[in-house]
Amino acid sequence: MASKTENNWVSLSDIMTGLMIVFLFISISYMIEVQNKQKERDLIFEEFKATKEQLYAELKNEFKDDFKKWQVEIDKDLSIKFTNPDVLFESGQVTIRPHFKEILDDFLPRYFNVLLQEKYTDKIAEIRIEGHTDTVAAPKYDEDPYIGNIILSQLRSAQVLKYFRNMDYYKKLSKKDVLKLQFWLTANGLSYGRTLDDDKQLTAISGKPANNNLSRRVEFRIITTSENLVERVLKEIGK
Repeated sequence: MASKTENNWVSLSDIMTGLMIVFLFISISYMIEVQNKQKERDLIFEEFKATKEQLYAELKNEFKDDFKKWQVEIDKDLSIKFTNPDVLFESGQVTIRPHFKEILDDFLPRYFNVLLQEKYTDKIAEIRIEGHTDTVAAPKYDEDPYIGNIILSQLRSAQVLKYFRNMDYYKKLSKKDVLKLQFWLTANGLSYGRTLDDDKQLTAISGKPANNNLSRRVEFRIITTSENLVERVLKEIGK
């Protein structure tokens, strides 16, 4: 009887030992998976930082003698802001002024010569042309002031994109580059959701009153593929 009981305990002990080994292997596998994911995330963040820094440096160097003259600012988030109200749009209008056309004739070919380099083909996800309005209502387009300005700002960004597509530079691009730009380029209207104050800071952050002249502007913004990956990683972390 004692021998039978002892055998039962031995069997139970073997089962527990086996389960512990299984759990150990599961734990080790999980730790390896976590480490691999962390390495992947680190690489994504490093690539994200390196791509943005390289694009920023190239664009800043390309236009170092022009941005001040044009009253243009480039931020490290890869946005280029045309904030000179004298060369952009009149309040409530979508027609590009002659002086802004002259600037675009110089700016756009050089800007896209940088971005169309082969090394950036798989680094860029989107190039946004953003239209921003002042806080003046636009009843011509909609009774709701914000929606009216959404339409107005969308039309402005579309006018800039249309102007680019009609340039000789664009018409002489290879079919490959045209397809690439058609995939990258978007025209976005942001209404007065991101107005600027007198210091050219976003009023949503500074809390200061909007400067309508500065707020009425066009921005070019580059979204990198790494940026999309970073968003995906952050979503995974948040789960």
